Amino acid sequence: MSLLGNLITQVARQALDPEDSKRNPVNQRIEPRATGGLGDILGSVLGGANNTTQSQQNTQSGGFDMDDVLGSIINSQLGGKASSTGGLGDILGSVLGNTNTARSGGGGKAMLVASLLPIVLNWIQRNGGLSGALSKIQQMGFADQAQSWLSTDTENQNLDPNQINKLFDDKEIEHVCQHTGADETEVRQGLAELLPEIVNQLTPTGGLDQEQQANSEISDILSQISAVLPK
Repeated sequence: MSLLGNLITQVARQALDPEDSKRNPVNQRIEPRATGGLGDILGSVLGGANNTTQSQQNTQSGGFDMDDVLGSIINSQLGGKASSTGGLGDILGSVLGNTNTARSGGGGKAMLVASLLPIVLNWIQRNGGLSGALSKIQQMGFADQAQSWLSTDTENQNLDPNQINKLFDDKEIEHVCQHTGADETEVRQGLAELLPEIVNQLTPTGGLDQEQQANSEISDILSQISAVLPK
């Protein structure tokens, strides 16, 4: 059972949808929010569903149909380039490798979220995995927010996008801007919304009892992305 399966495949579906960039274009004026569940960017991609309820449903159902995603979406739109072995990293890597869609924000906000996913996963990994990342977040003054991400009965409190540089490097933000056509405000807002949602997905029971699975899944996804993307 995958913890991040539903999140990644939903983002992939939207990023490879030609109409997504029309529904949710980048470089759209937004008012950054410090709190409020899925928020503006992630909510527009995932349909605004309540993140706690969604996480619980994913845990019960297994989250996604990998064959459906690889067969009818990625292979059809990328000319069969996606790996037949499945894997969340294969899906995400195929989306990110689709440069025709990514150029100039062609994939809309879903492409922006897809580009931010590996950055957030890398950040968690290099800070010692899920528990280490949560400890760092708490030590940096975001203890209340982190607690809301672990809770199974409250909405996530998003980070303040103006403080996101405390966690993420400016070069990473600049790279996403260049890859997606998004501006810095949208990238910061996306990170402020996505990190809470990923932690929420990785802690479906409200604790760290599945940390080993979570850290293993993060490592596998990042390895698969590296293998799929052109060197």
